[in-house]
Amino acid sequence: MPNITINRQNSRPVDLYYKDWGAGQPVVFSHGWPLSADAWEDQMLFLGTHGYRCIAHDRRGHGRSSQPWDGNDMDTYADDLAALVEALDLKDVIHVGHSTGGGEVARYIGRHGTSRVAKAVLIGAVPPLMLQTEANPGGLPMEAFARIRAAVLADRSQFFRDLSVPFYGANRPESKVSQGLRDAFWLQGMAAGFNAVFDCIKAFSETDFTADLKRFDVPTLILHGDDDQIVPIGASALRSSRLIKDAQLKVYKGAPHGLCSTRKDEVNADLLAFFRA
Repeated sequence: MPNITINRQNSRPVDLYYKDWGAGQPVVFSHGWPLSADAWEDQMLFLGTHGYRCIAHDRRGHGRSSQPWDGNDMDTYADDLAALVEALDLKDVIHVGHSTGGGEVARYIGRHGTSRVAKAVLIGAVPPLMLQTEANPGGLPMEAFARIRAAVLADRSQFFRDLSVPFYGANRPESKVSQGLRDAFWLQGMAAGFNAVFDCIKAFSETDFTADLKRFDVPTLILHGDDDQIVPIGASALRSSRLIKDAQLKVYKGAPHGLCSTRKDEVNADLLAFFRA
């Protein structure tokens, strides 16, 4: 099983699992909460057949990676991503992040710069800030995230089954979301460590990425569904597109949060066109 081992002072070693498919310019994928690298397989198979090396890791605490007690925060996630890029000696990298993974990409650029980065893509991403504050009145109130924490603690398994409905827009009249897709969401979520699932709620909801986004100096594409029930577009993509210099924004009409699955053909085509531009 391919993995790298991360050793940091005052912490136990962490094994980070990753998939490495295809050959060519590297594309590194960062997944959303509470998923794993498996969430990117539609994109990896497509892009791998079009001449790209596709790499996706399981974030610490998720999937097949180690489940440490600590380090479930955006700074550490970004540093883990940097460790993966450096261990594989990747250059001219295209980073693609979905949801929480979009925050991971933003914080990676904010902390480590763009010397190894060619382009960036944020899909249904949490930046600049999900939490409602005086400076961010369009965000979600803390009570919304308190309810998520309570539901996770009460019955994590049922919560993930229920969350798969709005995640993929299965509660919309014209939805064609399969039970199989919803089951795959549940399976990935249940592979994550309980403490990592809980800690990551704070990481994706309370981290302010505004300063990180202002450090972007590479071509950036932002994709977001205007029917995203998990990360509302008004407080995320619309604001991020104004903070990132010369960012391209594409809004998918009627698309849910999980558009990499429900609208995968469109997403794949848009990614390929952006990569080749």
